[in-house]
Amino acid sequence: MSTSPVRARSDVVAKPRILIAEDHQLVLEGIKRIVEPECVVAGTATTGQEVLSLASELKPDVILLDIALPLLNGIEVARKLKVSCPNTKIIFVTMQLNRDYIREAFEAGGSGYVLKQAAASDLLAAIREVQRGRFYLSPMLSEVNGGTASTEETPARLFGSLTPRQRQVLQLVAEGKPAKEIAGLLTISVKTVEFHKKHLMQQLNVRSTAELIRYAVEHKWVAS
Repeated sequence: MSTSPVRARSDVVAKPRILIAEDHQLVLEGIKRIVEPECVVAGTATTGQEVLSLASELKPDVILLDIALPLLNGIEVARKLKVSCPNTKIIFVTMQLNRDYIREAFEAGGSGYVLKQAAASDLLAAIREVQRGRFYLSPMLSEVNGGTASTEETPARLFGSLTPRQRQVLQLVAEGKPAKEIAGLLTISVKTVEFHKKHLMQQLNVRSTAELIRYAVEHKWVAS
């Protein structure tokens, strides 16, 4: 009497592979502990450039991405990932409450936006939702952003009007990098760096490098 071969259960779903991008070690470890029961942590990154490198190598299902990353902020990272890893879902995990940051994040290719202030269950819910092809926004954001939108120019709108190269230069200047180092990181000339700095100051209506740095730091486009 023959017996039928044992078949694998069809309802067993592989855990999603996650890349965590966070430059604060304590926060990174906390996120890992939250997601590990339901996900495989394929890797971690602490700078924007490291995210791009690891994403190309690991091809994760989901990237948990902070906005304020060194060298290249999360919004710019997401824009590049949209081209290099179009099948990877991006969930921003951030402190930023401003609705314009949220808009920028989704326009850059994000599928989810979770506040670090939210419950751990929010992050797991976001991962499940984006894996199903849906979008996710932390429920507490509806309370924070429930009022009427301001008509005055916001930092996020000003930043959004800059070119990708201007954004990179602004971030590196704010991180205290000298023009020669910025030129090396971006593979451009020192003269080009100075050209971008000059136009940034004109566009953002600031008068010095110090004011340019203060602007970027105050509006949280660099890691603190």
